[in-house]
Parts: sequence; C-alpha cells; structure tokens
Amino acid sequence: MARTPLRPGVYAPTMTFFHPDTEELDTATIRRHAVRLAKAGLVGLCTMGSNGEAVHLTREERKTVIRETRSALDEAGFQNVPIITGASEQSIRGTIELCRELADVGAEYALIVPPSYYRYAVGNDDTLYDYFTTVADASPLPVILYNYPGAVSGIDMDSDLIIRISQHPNVVGTKFTCANTGKLTRVARELNALTPTSPLSPPLTTTAGTNHPYVAFGGIADFTLQTLVSGGSAILAGGANVMPRLCVLIFDLWSAGRFVEAMEAQRLLSAADWVLTKTAIPGTKSAIQTYYGYGGYPRRPLGRLSEEQTQAVADGIQEAMEREKTLPDIA
Repeated sequence: MARTPLRPGVYAPTMTFFHPDTEELDTATIRRHAVRLAKAGLVGLCTMGSNGEAVHLTREERKTVIRETRSALDEAGFQNVPIITGASEQSIRGTIELCRELADVGAEYALIVPPSYYRYAVGNDDTLYDYFTTVADASPLPVILYNYPGAVSGIDMDSDLIIRISQHPNVVGTKFTCANTGKLTRVARELNALTPTSPLSPPLTTTAGTNHPYVAFGGIADFTLQTLVSGGSAILAGGANVMPRLCVLIFDLWSAGRFVEAMEAQRLLSAADWVLTKTAIPGTKSAIQTYYGYGGYPRRPLGRLSEEQTQAVADGIQEAMEREKTLPDIA
C-alpha cells in the first residue's frame, strides 16, 4: 500500500478545538486550522498528539478529528500533506486496535509513546522492544516512536534502544521531545535519516522488508536549528501551530547555507516558544485566538487563562509574531 512520503520540513501536532460553551468538537475550526498550517508551508500534520488533547477525547471523536482534517486538506488541494496520528494505548492489543481504526479514517502514520501506567513493570528495554515491535508487526500504519519522558512517567529510551527497535521495517522514525540532541545525532547517523538536502524518497509502503527513509523529528520548536545541525530530518513541534512560517524560515535558511540568519531566526523562535511551553495548551490556544481570531479553550480539567495571563502570552511572543507576519505563505 503506497502512502504519502514523510518529507524533511516542519510538522505541527495540531490542536483540537472545542465550542467554548459546550466543549463539543468545533469541526469548522479544526478544518480551518489544518488548511492555514498547510498554506504556511508545513509538510505534515499530526492529530491526536499531546497538543491535540487525545486523552480528553472519545475514540469516535478522535476519528472525527482525523476525518475532518484529511477532508479539509484534500479539498484545499493539499493531498500531499500526510496525517500522522497519536495512537497509543497501554496494552499492545489496544494500540494495534487503535492503529487499525485510525487507518480507516485517513491517518497514514502512527505516533506511539511507551506504555507507562505500570511504569516499573514495563519501563525496561526488553519490554519496550517487545511492545513496539509487536505493534509494528500488526499495525497497518508505519510507526513513529515518541520519546517524551515527561508524558510517560519519566521513561526515556536511549539511542541504543531506539536504534534496535528501528530495525523493524514498519518503524519509520522517532520524535525526540526529550530534546536530547546527542541522542538524535546518534540515531540519525546510524539510521541514515533524511535531511533537508536529501532527495525525496519514493512513497512508503507497509510491506514487510520494504526499505524506508528514516525520519528523525526534533520535538520542540526551540531546537529546530539544533535538530538540523544534529543531522535530523524534521521538526514536529507545538510552536508551529502559532509560528509556522518562522519555523519554515529556519529550514529554508539552513538549506540555503545562510547559517547566521538561521541562528537569528532560531533565537527569536526559542524566546517565543518558551512562553508557549510554560503556558502549555491553554497558552497556545490563547495565542492562536489573539493573533488569528480563533482558538478558544481546552477541555476541562485543563484551565482557562485569565485576561492578564492571556495578555502576557500575547506580549511574550509579540516580537516573533511580528516577524511571522512578514513572511509569505508557501501556497
């Protein structure tokens, strides 16, 4: 089965938007947001990541988000923008089942974190290797490992384990939200990861034994340039929801050999991204609301920012947003 290839560039873990009074899915805004990001030059979107509040959604709602995102992209002419989706459950059986369900509604790749509820029983190399390779054996979606210690009780896969798991033909990448550039460097080098100057690879398939290009994703916007210096392929970061064109600019400057300008753009991005990181999903949504006119609030129990906090977020990212506004859309 051919699928849209993962390319070097910027990806965003998209937000899930809700009606402010009812907390029901706001599908019109979900669609609008996906198209805005694609127009800004993002080469892929990830639904149901940590920014997408998957833990607050039912399975049917998750499928609705993917279906609407795919439909919106296709109708806007962005059929070449693939959808990665978070597809993690605590059991191998449940994760495989979820991968199959989400494949049926338009997802093309599965982003999966280690199981962590029974942290001391499963947080070892052998158990994690079995978990990921057994899922990869049965998943219709190619698997991207999601190394995010903060979300999984501190489980932090080292480079040796990631490389070992990634020998599986249906494991095609890793997202490094651990922000460990040394680890990213080792994995990218060993697995010959795609880089922004590499030619595009042929479409991926899920056929066992098929060669695939490996994608090493930086997982936070404030080390976009560092990801490239480390031999990484792409950035998959929440800040791209707010400052997509600035993220793309760093990739373009790097690819053009304009390193000093890329460093200046990264400094600007890092300062703004820290404001969003500290305020998490409520802050990112408030920034989208301030600068784009939509965004709203997360589902409870996540809180809503006060007017003072909302203004502080807007002020904290103002310099980066002024630069963002000067940059053209790609499409």
